[in-house]
Amino acid sequence: MTRRILQLCLPFLVFGTLAMSSPPAWADDGKNAEIPLREIQTLSEVFALIKADYVDPSSNQKLMQGAIAGMVQSLDPHSAYLTPEEWKKMQEVTDGRFGGVGIEITPDHGLLRVVTPIDGTPAAKAGIRAGDVIVKINGKAVEGLGLEKAVDEMRGKPGSKVTLTLLRPHSNVPLQLTLTRAIIKVQSVRFQMIAPDYGYLRISQFQDNTGTAVQNAVKQLENDANDKLKGLILDLRNNPGGVLQAGVETADAFLDTGLIVYTKGRTANSAMRFRAHGPDLLLHNAPLVVLINGGTASAAEIVTGALKDNGRALVLGSRSFGKGSVQSVIPLDNGGALKLTTALYYTPAGCSIQGQGIVPNVAVVPSNPEERKIDSVLLKESELPGMLQAQDPCQKIKPQVEIPEPPLSAKAAENATASEGPNLATDFVLRKALEILEGQPVDTLQNGKTVKQVIPLPVYRGGDKKPENKVKAA
Repeated sequence: MTRRILQLCLPFLVFGTLAMSSPPAWADDGKNAEIPLREIQTLSEVFALIKADYVDPSSNQKLMQGAIAGMVQSLDPHSAYLTPEEWKKMQEVTDGRFGGVGIEITPDHGLLRVVTPIDGTPAAKAGIRAGDVIVKINGKAVEGLGLEKAVDEMRGKPGSKVTLTLLRPHSNVPLQLTLTRAIIKVQSVRFQMIAPDYGYLRISQFQDNTGTAVQNAVKQLENDANDKLKGLILDLRNNPGGVLQAGVETADAFLDTGLIVYTKGRTANSAMRFRAHGPDLLLHNAPLVVLINGGTASAAEIVTGALKDNGRALVLGSRSFGKGSVQSVIPLDNGGALKLTTALYYTPAGCSIQGQGIVPNVAVVPSNPEERKIDSVLLKESELPGMLQAQDPCQKIKPQVEIPEPPLSAKAAENATASEGPNLATDFVLRKALEILEGQPVDTLQNGKTVKQVIPLPVYRGGDKKPENKVKAA
């Protein structure tokens, strides 16, 4: 039976492209083909004991769906069984419009961690930050609630309210925020001239039309600079990903040739390769700086990896989230669906994104050593229980340069979080990006000391320059 498979490219519930494909085939080797009779017998025994002795009666449907869900959840943090009701709700929000608060979340040791608040939504306006941990929804503990049910609790009729209790890194005091739900329809691309002859382009997430919107934005910036744009800052911080094809189109807009991303899985139909078509008509090889942080995930990591590995951009910020797996949603005969991890993403240089993230060329690190130590374990896919491990020769990659970031005052941090647009006065990373583009010397850390230096920008020549770029997905 041919089934429609939906491929996801997000920590949770933002959708990718639809493709027609057959369900994955069972492995044909003897070891995997064996029927686990003893385990099936144990399952039947447990089922019978619950039906006979559990304090409250339980339906067959509830027990079997629970068994299936537990089996799938044991695989990795992103695979899940969707009941018919959950699958129906998932399909209802594929156009990106739903009543909610506007955050991307992921499971974290029984709680929920915010991967990123989405620009312009109630969550972003309330000051929720990447890395915040949600412990209660409307006073109800989220531990043991499960990701799907927690999302249902946060969604609701636009105009209604929901109260979230959060724990924030570097703070021992819980935060309680009451948000008013709204229709979440995100403007994915925003842009403006940030200085004479220098442009700023912000992508909050990748939607179906993002690739076209990026091209139009850069053309407008070029026009504003009288066709003399000297450089562009591409801001992908707190971008949770989105539509894979839109990410590929965005990377393609800045490349004239070369590999963008490829995937590898167990089955033949899980292998994909995406290449740039060129030519790079947008910036005419003008320098590009990409901003990332721990909230940069999935499709946003694909774009960053492509531009970095092809020598098209300098990447500035902190290591990205590390969500480099592909989820296929396969409808089932009972009306439900199976969300199953079927492949891993790899950058043009052959580096796995999964659990590793993208390492910036220039890392912005807290000037306080204790804060650096805490930040090193925050916002990582690798911190999630059951995280998939990828064989990766790139694990030892480190930033070439480190820039110390002075601590922000509480008021400055609040203003920076609530900002709806670029602000050079409060946004340290953005300010450094512009200084690097302009060729100004910036403070860097060298052997424990602060030294001023001009950070060179990559010179883009296009094409596949390394043998490892010519990989064949299998």
